[in-house]
Amino acid sequence: MSLFDDLKVAIGPQWTAYTDHEFVRRLGEGTLPLAVFQDYLIQDYLFLVQFARANALAAYKSRNLADIEQAARGLSAILNETHLHRRLISEWGIDTHRLSTAPEKQATVAYTRYVLDCGMAGDLLDLQVALAPCTIGYAEIGTALAPALRTDAEHPYRDWIAEYAGEDFQRAAREATAHLDALCPQPPSPQRFADLTGIFRTASRLEADFWQQALDAA
Repeated sequence: MSLFDDLKVAIGPQWTAYTDHEFVRRLGEGTLPLAVFQDYLIQDYLFLVQFARANALAAYKSRNLADIEQAARGLSAILNETHLHRRLISEWGIDTHRLSTAPEKQATVAYTRYVLDCGMAGDLLDLQVALAPCTIGYAEIGTALAPALRTDAEHPYRDWIAEYAGEDFQRAAREATAHLDALCPQPPSPQRFADLTGIFRTASRLEADFWQQALDAA
């Protein structure tokens, strides 16, 4: 198994608490209220701005060109995500200035700054493990929700699901998974794995809190 798989196993139900959160289930069913989705998408745009910074930090933390190139691909994938957000939000009459100046909510700040702190205090592997619930987890969620698009041609969240189930994002997730293994080519010591598991567990919990933040806004 990959390091990513080992980390998922290590945190057990805390992973599914994120990937199978009520927000995700209702989004997949098409029953998520639009106001909840709008609140999420605005916060997720602000979230992605900070994740772009985190990938820039990953380039700085890198010691070789291959790792810098991986960070650049991660940054490019995030910038592509923001195109979806801006397009959907413009359809609701929200301009880019209003989007960019929206206040960050507590769960948005908590997760993004946690990731940046992991990158500043730790090494490149620490940072990539903190990023993994987003960079890889969203691909897993997209794959799980994709069948809904085959049965509901009018699904209200078709574009969002298609983005994360699509080949571009899925390829980026596969590359991120392989990169974790490249950064940790040998089985880590028990203490090192425990430290990585702690980062992964906290990041996954903060992802779940981010979903919940949108539900609580309803």
